Amino acid sequence: MQRERSQQNADPGMTSGDQNIKTGILYVVGMPIGHLDDMSLRALRILGESDLIASEDPAATQRLLLHHGVATALTSYGPIHLEEKVAILIDRLQRGARIALVSDCGSPVIADPGSLLVASAHVHGIQVISVPGPSALTAAVAVAGLSCDSFFFQGQLPETKFRMRRCLVNDLKRKTPTVAFCTPRSLALALRTIAEIAPRRIIVLACDLTRPNELIIRGTARLAQQRLDDIMTAQDITLILTKGKTIRGGRDGME
Repeated sequence: MQRERSQQNADPGMTSGDQNIKTGILYVVGMPIGHLDDMSLRALRILGESDLIASEDPAATQRLLLHHGVATALTSYGPIHLEEKVAILIDRLQRGARIALVSDCGSPVIADPGSLLVASAHVHGIQVISVPGPSALTAAVAVAGLSCDSFFFQGQLPETKFRMRRCLVNDLKRKTPTVAFCTPRSLALALRTIAEIAPRRIIVLACDLTRPNELIIRGTARLAQQRLDDIMTAQDITLILTKGKTIRGGRDGME
């Protein structure tokens, strides 16, 4: 196993004209999906030893760093001007910096903009090291009570009626469960659409996982909506559609 190690820009005896400068390391670090204590000891050590943390949401990351007493400098990464930010970070890495890439929550690159930086690091011959952590994707699958030897990850669900219907029609036909991330807006649209085209299909909603108000809902889309109406609005929701069985008469009538 390759050991993680600090890398200096140059040996003490090198002059400014030497070109043998070691490149840095890009760490891809998993963050908690809700509970701030869901950080591994290794992840905290890497964040503390890094020269810079590139974060999708620096404000959210700063709260976590303060909670754990980590004082590493932060910079914004995404969602706009990604190419310019990647160029700056790659330059820092080529000069020997150790940079930790994090998302606002969960594992970087899973439905967030981290892939461009990771791909660019590989292209430039920069070492990329994974520091795994929680993910709402796997956490939701684990508590859903479904057979998930395989599943399809949809990513973020769309927020327009036409795109949502087209997306769900395809998802509901799959022979494996489909997992998707939802905003409150897209969830409301998804539940109405599922109730219309597959009213008996069982779904699972994993709401605000690891937080004090964590809630798992199993049932039809209509039942799920009724349960949600009785509680405070959940902010982070993962939707799991159980696998398709038969197609009832009509183009979109799926159970």
